[in-house]
Amino acid sequence: MEWLDSSIAYWHWLVLGLILIALEIFTAGFVLLWLGLSALVVGVIAFAVDLSFTTELLIWTVLSVLDLFVWFKFVQPRFRDKTLSGMSREAVLGQSAMVIQANVAERGRLRFSVPVLGSDEWSFICAETLSVGDRVSVTDVSGNTLIVSKIQ
Repeated sequence: MEWLDSSIAYWHWLVLGLILIALEIFTAGFVLLWLGLSALVVGVIAFAVDLSFTTELLIWTVLSVLDLFVWFKFVQPRFRDKTLSGMSREAVLGQSAMVIQANVAERGRLRFSVPVLGSDEWSFICAETLSVGDRVSVTDVSGNTLIVSKIQ
């Protein structure tokens, strides 16, 4: 233990912190970021105050646990994506809309009363012949085109 007290300097903590922050690029979840920031804080404290390695390690552990707790409990939930992106098929199925443009070959454009996945107008394909004003229900998704059926 005496070897660690005499061998570990403040700049070791700074380097460890920078390495952990840099490694965050290759991981997800921001865990290494907070461990790295805690190591940087310990490096700054160790530069200002002469501490034993055990004390520095204790400070780093407490700061890391505190940072991770605050991140996962309070900060990260606010950044969660609350949109339906990535779930387009499930979000659109069963939605009803009105035909606003009917083309030949059972294709056209429809409009939702409330925007679905960021847009209120979409292209559609239907097995039946539709006219402007018909109400349709989404049955499937094919790329960026909705497959619909007429609501009777």
